[in-house]
Amino acid sequence: RMHMSFASRVTLVVLGLLLSACSTQSSQTDVKLSRTGSWVLLPLVNLAQAPQAAEGAEQILFSVLAANGLTVTPAPQQQQPADEFPLEDSQRLQQALQWARQRGDSYAISGSVEEWQYKSGLDGEPAVGITLRVIEPASGRILWSASAARAGWSRESLAGAAQTVLESLVADLPLQ
Repeated sequence: RMHMSFASRVTLVVLGLLLSACSTQSSQTDVKLSRTGSWVLLPLVNLAQAPQAAEGAEQILFSVLAANGLTVTPAPQQQQPADEFPLEDSQRLQQALQWARQRGDSYAISGSVEEWQYKSGLDGEPAVGITLRVIEPASGRILWSASAARAGWSRESLAGAAQTVLESLVADLPLQ
């Protein structure tokens, strides 16, 4: 029989928790973003294979931003004739950024969904990867950018894993 010391067990539990946590990479300058500025939520670009992953992430992001005390206006959905193909995500993003520029908003938050899936296998754990950017609408300059990814537990939902990723990203916003 193999005996593990209490310290060894604690070390394994802590290591497991660290490996299951979000990994976040942030590239930001000395910028400080004002909580009281006018914020707009632009569409996210879907780079994942799952259809409508960006739309799902946008809904969760809107709630996470509100829970963190930011008043955010979502960009309006562009209406188009039913006989036309849907707009590409990049087209939706450019139209929404133009809308934010015309309104004179201080900050626009957007980004991309890189991964949004249940991994194949017996447990099928959720895997989510998201990048967020804060843009100055007037200039189009990116003020802040960060990425986070997470593989969740086998009984966790995809939306739950996405919420954890988005909460970690929003917590890193340099708000004042």
